[in-house]
Amino acid sequence: MARNNKTLIPEARNGLSKFKHEVASELGVQLKDYNGDLTSKQAGSIGGEMVKRMVEQYEKSIQ
Repeated sequence: MARNNKTLIPEARNGLSKFKHEVASELGVQLKDYNGDLTSKQAGSIGGEMVKRMVEQYEKSIQ
């Protein structure tokens, strides 16, 4: 499966970055400019929580 890191809406890039840092902080993970030292578990927990919250927000918006 190919990976594509392009943001569908380029204007949302800053908001997503802020959101990522917010979620990481809540999970107790310190993010820096370079995050290559994160474990897969840490990165997955941040991304998973972001997706979970975005889905919840979308579901609320369509009700």
